[in-house]
Order: sequence, then C-alpha cells, then structure tokens
Amino acid sequence: DEKILSLFYDKRIGQEVPADRLGDEWKGYILRLSGGNDLQGFCMMQGVLTNTRVRLLFADGMPNYKMRRAGVRKRKSVRGCIVDSQLSVLDLVIMKKGDAEIPGLTDNTQPRRLGPKRVGKIRKLFNLSKEDDVRQYVVHRPLPEKDGKKPRSKAPKIQRLVTPARIQRKRKVLALKRQRVEKNKAQAADYAKLLAQRQREKRQALLSRRRSSNRTSTSSA
Repeated sequence: DEKILSLFYDKRIGQEVPADRLGDEWKGYILRLSGGNDLQGFCMMQGVLTNTRVRLLFADGMPNYKMRRAGVRKRKSVRGCIVDSQLSVLDLVIMKKGDAEIPGLTDNTQPRRLGPKRVGKIRKLFNLSKEDDVRQYVVHRPLPEKDGKKPRSKAPKIQRLVTPARIQRKRKVLALKRQRVEKNKAQAADYAKLLAQRQREKRQALLSRRRSSNRTSTSSA
C-alpha cells in the first residue's frame, strides 16, 4: 500500500522509523533502514545523498566494489541512500521490539550455527578458568547424515591456543633472535676493529711517504 509505505519516503539509510502505521501487530516497533534495491536491482549506497541512480568511479576499499586487479578502478551504477517509490526491496532492522510478536520473525529464535573459535571467547562463553582445557568445550557442528555411515561433526580450529609446542616454538624464535643480535654485535665489533687497523695502516703509509720525500728534498739541497 502506497499510503503505508510513504512513512519510509525521504528517509535515509541509518535513520530509525516507528512502525506503528504498518499495522496493529507492529505497534511499539522501531525499525532502522539498512539498505535496499531498486526495480532494476541496483543497491542503495550510504553517503550518496540522492534518491536517484548515479554512476560513481569506484576504487579499492570502497563499498560495493571488489578490485580484481591491482590499481583498477571501475565506474558503476548505484542507488542513492534516500528512499523513494522506485525501490523494490527495502532492508529493515528491528531496533526496538513492540508488545506483539510478529509470526515468523520474532516468535522463534534461530540457534547459532557456529560456535566461538578464539580461546578467549570460548572461555568467556563457558566461564572457564586458565587451568581448564579449552579443547574439551569446542562447539561441534553435526553434518548431514548419510545412509549406512556414522554421524559426523565438524569443529573449528582453535585460534590463539597456547600449547607446550607453541611455547617451545616461541622460545626457539626468541633464542634465534638473541643469537642474531649477538652475531651482529660481534660482526660490527670485528668490522670496527678492521676499519681502525686499515686507517692506522693508511696513516702510517702516509707518514712514511712524507718522511721519504723530506729525506730526498734535504739530500738534493
């Protein structure tokens, strides 16, 4: 209905809109505009302050663009971040829940498909101490069962897990670093000693040449 949808018109991405006009079941809900697509499928882009379609030159690091080759820029069409009647899809996020439940949206909770992967987050989820073995608390995701085969599951590789092998590897890396520092210091001292010796030899050769020239000058006189 155009009259109901008009409450979103002239609103920008990121703005919050009360959803009371959508129906009695939406009373008390507050929605936030997060994006959308127009009738031809071009997506809205935050920061483009227009309600029409524009062609922008995209470079690496900009949204809605993935650089395929180094240094390549591309001109693409995007929709502005202001809502109008030319949109076919509007993305909304519930910021505040109202009194009634929305069937299929707020009446059920979707379980998390994947558990935490980092050591600190696993400890925080299960309230573990430093002495507890984190590997026993990894969330396993069951895989679809196949006929005549045992049920299988997958678990993530734990990140930032400190094991004896990791401690030994770190100790080895630090030892190698200390050896490199000592070796560089010894090589620098040897080079400085060699440089001083070369300069001393050069100075002695210069003095000997001067002495010999003085002798020849006095003998000729």
